[in-house]
Amino acid sequence: MGNISEDSSREDCKSLQSLPSGESPAISSVMFSAGVLGNLIALALLARRWRGDAGRSAGRGNSISLFHVLVTELVFTDLLGTCLISPVVLASYARNQTLVALAPERRVCIYFAFAMTFFSLATMLMLFAMALERYLSIGHPYFYQRWVTRRGGLAVLPTIYTVSLIFCSLPLLDPEKYVQYCPGTWCFIQHSQTTYLQLYATVLLLLIVAVLACNFSVILNLIRMHRRSRRSRCGPSLGSSRDGPGTRRRGERVSMAEETDHLILLAIMTITFAVCSLPFTIFAYMDQTSSQKNKWDLQALRFLSINSIIDPWVFAILRPPVLRIMRSVLCCRVSLRTRDAAQTSCSIQSNANK
Repeated sequence: MGNISEDSSREDCKSLQSLPSGESPAISSVMFSAGVLGNLIALALLARRWRGDAGRSAGRGNSISLFHVLVTELVFTDLLGTCLISPVVLASYARNQTLVALAPERRVCIYFAFAMTFFSLATMLMLFAMALERYLSIGHPYFYQRWVTRRGGLAVLPTIYTVSLIFCSLPLLDPEKYVQYCPGTWCFIQHSQTTYLQLYATVLLLLIVAVLACNFSVILNLIRMHRRSRRSRCGPSLGSSRDGPGTRRRGERVSMAEETDHLILLAIMTITFAVCSLPFTIFAYMDQTSSQKNKWDLQALRFLSINSIIDPWVFAILRPPVLRIMRSVLCCRVSLRTRDAAQTSCSIQSNANK
């Protein structure tokens, strides 16, 4: 009898026309407001950063940081997704109707499900592009300087949107794969009788692993940069006669500090997306009965939606002064631990030269 009632409940959710009593739009309203406000603040800070970089680079001929171009595209994607998805939920609450009942032929339900899959995949692809840019910048600087340009960074957004559009349009060939879930304020890919949901979750999981691998490689390269800069303090470099050792060392310290700041920001965004997409991955591979019993479907949607809210706030909070504090905390122990070793190495080399 329990299984029969659960099956009938699932069928009722798919065709439910009005929202159950007691449903409140409070959570959806707070999420929408926080998402829009956070993204607008992040875009304003990025615009200020763009003006500052443009002013500083006017006399030097340097281009604006490609990393910040990609961050801008990520924030724009989050803002666009929030503005195109959340109002549908608020309209459902305002009319006390489910997404299926808002428009004939389940058009709103299909639109909502497609938009959710599209913007979630686009966000993860943007994070992968940011991680790949850091990996090439640190690990393959000659290739990066020759082939990676700011114009190429501007082409990343339409490329990602095209790939996401093609991949997420596959269920549109059979709109029945999109179904409504309880309490009737959201639609997504049907949990049973389709392998596309598991394929979609697998793609997200592989992208997360790829981003983590790129970040780990960047960490290793930053450690090598730190060791090289530590060795260079023992004596003048080959180029000291032209630029001076002090100028070169200051340039290395600034470069490494900037790369560390970018890594901290990217790592926190990646961890946030990994945590937010974990319930969805579990939901995709769970048995349908278990997911309904534990309400994993609703939890997965909420966590997946929270990511576009947290990302801009992460950028807004982690301003350069905060990043400097975090960098000093992370590097303090390493610096204290290696200072004595560097001094010992320098003294040994000096005695050997004498």
